[in-house]
Amino acid sequence: MVERFYLKNFLGFDEVELDLKCGLIVFSGPSGSGKSMLMDSILSSFGVLSCDANICESSVTWDLSQNTSSIENDDINVFKHIKKEKSRYFINNQSLSKKAIFEVASRHLKHLSLRDFSDFENENLLSVIDSRIQNKTEDIYAIKAKYKKLFDELQDVESELLRVTQEEKKIVELKEFAAFEIKKIEDINPLEGEDEELLKIKKELSKKEKVLQSIESANAIFSYEYNVSKALENIGIDGSFFDDAMNELRAVLDDAQDRFSALDDVNVEEILNRIEELAGLKRRYGSIQEALSYKEEKKLQLAEYENIEIKKDKLQSRYEKLTKDVKRLADTLSKLRHAEVESFCEDLNGYLGELYLRDAQVLIEDTSYLSYGKDMVLLKLNGVELQKISTGEFNRLRLAILALKSEFMSGNGGILMLDEIDANLSGEESMSVARVLKKLSKHFQIFVISHQPQLTSMGDQHFLVYKENDNSFVKELDFQSRVDEIARIISGKDISQEAKKFAKELLEAKNDDN
Repeated sequence: MVERFYLKNFLGFDEVELDLKCGLIVFSGPSGSGKSMLMDSILSSFGVLSCDANICESSVTWDLSQNTSSIENDDINVFKHIKKEKSRYFINNQSLSKKAIFEVASRHLKHLSLRDFSDFENENLLSVIDSRIQNKTEDIYAIKAKYKKLFDELQDVESELLRVTQEEKKIVELKEFAAFEIKKIEDINPLEGEDEELLKIKKELSKKEKVLQSIESANAIFSYEYNVSKALENIGIDGSFFDDAMNELRAVLDDAQDRFSALDDVNVEEILNRIEELAGLKRRYGSIQEALSYKEEKKLQLAEYENIEIKKDKLQSRYEKLTKDVKRLADTLSKLRHAEVESFCEDLNGYLGELYLRDAQVLIEDTSYLSYGKDMVLLKLNGVELQKISTGEFNRLRLAILALKSEFMSGNGGILMLDEIDANLSGEESMSVARVLKKLSKHFQIFVISHQPQLTSMGDQHFLVYKENDNSFVKELDFQSRVDEIARIISGKDISQEAKKFAKELLEAKNDDN
């Protein structure tokens, strides 16, 4: 529910702060006082509409953790629309796009002034029928859960079977290609790091002669070794450091001599050819490691191709069993729904009669298998398709569907926003709408604008929107103020005693019903 609403600087409203309750919340007031603008500003805080207010802010008790993981959930979550140079939207001070904030809010809020067909979508109508079955006869929810699990598995198996079948058509070509790729790499038989080692050898071969000549020249130093040692001895210096250095130098030069001399046995042409082969693999696959990984991948694919017939047979067998189970459970669901639809239609028409609407016709036909079964609910009002009925009929039909849905609701259904749903209705018709809304208010927080005394008197909370000196104000009414306001609605500006009496009777009758 919305616990608090705050508005600042919107047309005639300087500042409005409303502390709101559960149930049916009614806004009334003279024409042009700003009721619709106030409703629009509330909707604007949720991204449903836009307005030019500086601030529209709604504090709600919705649990947002089930809606999105990107918004931090608080005990009280604050939806806000701020407009200065441009509009900005926030949830708990986290900036969001208008579309994103609307998507979050729409899970909890219905705006019945819009011609929204979501309440008449097949899955929603089936959920109403199923809730009646669940509470009357069988545990249809358990059947639906089992059906959906098998249906989802069937979709996965069907997708995999299609993939395998498509691969089977080109299996010969794929097997030949995989075998060709494997052979191409195995013929070269590269070793990881081999290319680097060969390049090192190639580099050493290119400077072999030069290195050996320089070693031979450097060996001349050893012919002077004795003379240096003798000189150090004569001047009284310990020559062990020199001996160590010369021994280390001799070992380094001998090792280099052996290493480069060993290259005499190397076939330069073979080395260059091998480097070129490996370079070709690297150009194609990126590196020796990637070529080896690609070979292993192709080996796995080849093994899969060779076993595809076995895999296809298993998938086909699983597909046939799942199809049989899904059809069986869909038939069970359909049988239960067909048995309930007559009662559903009868109760729906009961509400429609209260709302002074013609009877509806409800049929269930077979459709393609979906996640909720194979049933399609067809709903018409006196034989007329929903797209062709009037807006007033459309909204009252929505109320009837919501009333049916609420009969077995255990929790809070969210918020309903209505703008003059009883406009142009007779007193009896307005009272029928009021009674249905009162029933719905046990499960929904309902915001409604009304110009009729019947609906206005049913409110659990009543706000008067009025103007003084071209400024608009909102105040909550107590019992006596409500009597005066309802009397004004009945008789106009000049309030009669009869109007006051009737207004009081309406309010007292509403309290007696509570």
